[in-house]
Formats: sequence, C-alpha cells, structure tokens
Amino acid sequence: MAKGAPLKDLFFNATKVGDLAARFRAVDPGFDPEFEARVLGRFPELELKQRMAWIAECLAPALPSDFAHAAEIIEAALPPPLDPTRRDGDFGDFIYAPLGEYAVAHGLEHHRDRTLDLLEALTQRFSMEYAIRHVINRWPDDSYARFEVWAHHPSYHVRRLVSEGTRPRLPWGIGITTPIARALPLLDRLREDDARFVTRSVANHMNDISKVDADAVLQRLDRWQAEARRKEEVAWLTRHALRGLIKAGHPQAFALLGYDPEATLTAELTLASPIIRIGEALDMAITLTAPETCVVLIDYILEFHRPSGRPGRKVFKLRQGRVAPDAPLTLSKQHMMRGDATTFRLHPGPHRLYLQINGKIRDSAGFELTAA
Repeated sequence: MAKGAPLKDLFFNATKVGDLAARFRAVDPGFDPEFEARVLGRFPELELKQRMAWIAECLAPALPSDFAHAAEIIEAALPPPLDPTRRDGDFGDFIYAPLGEYAVAHGLEHHRDRTLDLLEALTQRFSMEYAIRHVINRWPDDSYARFEVWAHHPSYHVRRLVSEGTRPRLPWGIGITTPIARALPLLDRLREDDARFVTRSVANHMNDISKVDADAVLQRLDRWQAEARRKEEVAWLTRHALRGLIKAGHPQAFALLGYDPEATLTAELTLASPIIRIGEALDMAITLTAPETCVVLIDYILEFHRPSGRPGRKVFKLRQGRVAPDAPLTLSKQHMMRGDATTFRLHPGPHRLYLQINGKIRDSAGFELTAA
C-alpha cells in the first residue's frame, strides 16, 4: 500500500480481506468461497465506515445462522490476543472491527451474554469501543454489571474498553443513553491502571465530561490526586483530562495544575508588523515580569475575521515557564498564517492576538490580514 494512501485503503483492502477469509476457512473449510469477491466488489464506492459495515453484512450469509455457533467459529478464527506485555500503542488490526458490527447486528437482541463474551474476546484483537455502545443502550444494567468484572480483567485491552466504550463523546461512536455519572465509579477503579492505554482513556473520558460538567471533573480529579498511590500517573492523567478546560481558560483547572490565575505579573505582547499576508508568519514577542516568583502556562489565542462578522477563535499552546523578580521571561514565536489549513479558512480583514497566562487574558494586539 502506497505511503499516504487513504485510511480506508490502509485498513480495508484486498490483502486484509483475504487474510480474514483465510482465518475463517482454517476453522470452517466450507466458508463462502465468494466472500472476498463479494466484499471487494463494492469497495471502490465505499468509505471507511461503510466498508466496515459492508464486511459485517457479507459475513452474515457466510456464517451459520445460529449465533452461538457463529460466535464459536469467529473466536476460533481469531489470532492470538495482542501482546499482554505491552502497555500502550497496541491498537490491533482494524480488519477485526467488522466482527463487532456483526456481533451486535445478530446477537444483541436474543444472545446478550454471548454477545458480551464475544466482544470481550474481540477487543483483545481490536477495540470494540464502537460495538459495545449498542449493547449499553439495549442492555444498560447487564452491560454495567459486566463492566464491573471487566474493570479487573487481566487484559488491559478489556479494561480500557470499560472506559473507552462508556465515553460520553466518543469520536465516531453512537451516543449512549446512560447518565454520565454511571461510569464514574468504574473510572475510580481504572485511574491508576498500570497501562497508559487505560489511563489515557480515563483522561479522555474525563475531558468529555468536562464539556458538560466541569465542576464534577475538577472535584473528582482533586480527590484522585489526594488519594493517589501512583502520583506521577495520576498527575499525568489530570493534565490530559483538563486540556479542554485549560484551553477554555477555566481558572480552577489552572489552579488544580499548580498555576495561579491571579498571579501578579505584567505581560507585554508585541507584533513585528501590523500587516500580515496570508501565507506569511505572524512574528510575536512576549515579555513577562513579576514581583514574586510564579510558574506560568502560556497560551495564545487567535481571533479570526469571518465574512459573517462573527469572529472565530482558536487556542494555541506556547509553553510553561517560571518568572522571578530577577528573571523576566522573554519568548518569541512565529505563527504561520497558512492559507491551506484543513481545519479552518483564513479571510482577509482585522484579526487579533490574545496572550493568555494561567487562563487569564493579560495582553492583546491587533493586526490586519491581507490576501496572499
């Protein structure tokens, strides 16, 4: 596969589909000989998630109609579980994701427990965080009872599923109907997991919650820090969990990380030029002075001109540092005003740059952005 190929072609291609079919034929010699041709025949017209759903759909006639029997074949066809000695970065192979889609499509209604068993096996080859959400919505009490067990599972991939599958705002995932607070006791158990793969998921979960209930997240993280046995891991988790609130300038989030939003300091922001062309660099210089020593977390915010008249804003991380009476902090930064950015479009007009220190706006400067 060529470097830079679309993800749909990296994750789902003829080789991957052929390997999957070969695994099924190794345990079921009668497995549909036309499976690969049927699957690949529609690939050119399908995007990534559509290919995943199509593979699951093609599996249905290729497997026994009895779900329990089909689940046995699937489990027998799986490769060995992902390396249990690793603690992070082992995502598995996306080609097994359609097996989760098949499981919830055919086992959810009448084979609840067998579906959960199958997802437990599958997630040790590729995360079932999307498939499990269908089970949560259909069988919430039974799902959470199983999560209580999985939170102590020897495989960190299964433990991660407890957190990742219940995230309120899982990217690409369907919404779940259970209250946000229901997963919190499970996160209490997972917060000091010895696998970073798990604690990163917990942090992402808490970041999701912070968008709807910042106080609940701040209170819980404060308690976790006070009770921590693995203090460095909980400190890392806290920083990662608060990244959304930090970008939003939430004062309690900064305070929890040891930065004083009300620190006495003077900030000076200057721009090299008041006029910048699209495609050029915005040169900024920053000087911080303080009568008392303080630690600082420095962000800058670009306020973009929009033709609608309603400006857009984007927060950028700069650095953390220390300011002392005899040691001012001076920084410089070049920010490229790229005209080909994929996440937002630049428009000529008045723009403004804000300097945010420990979550508080300390200075700003305007500039005019002109056409390239």
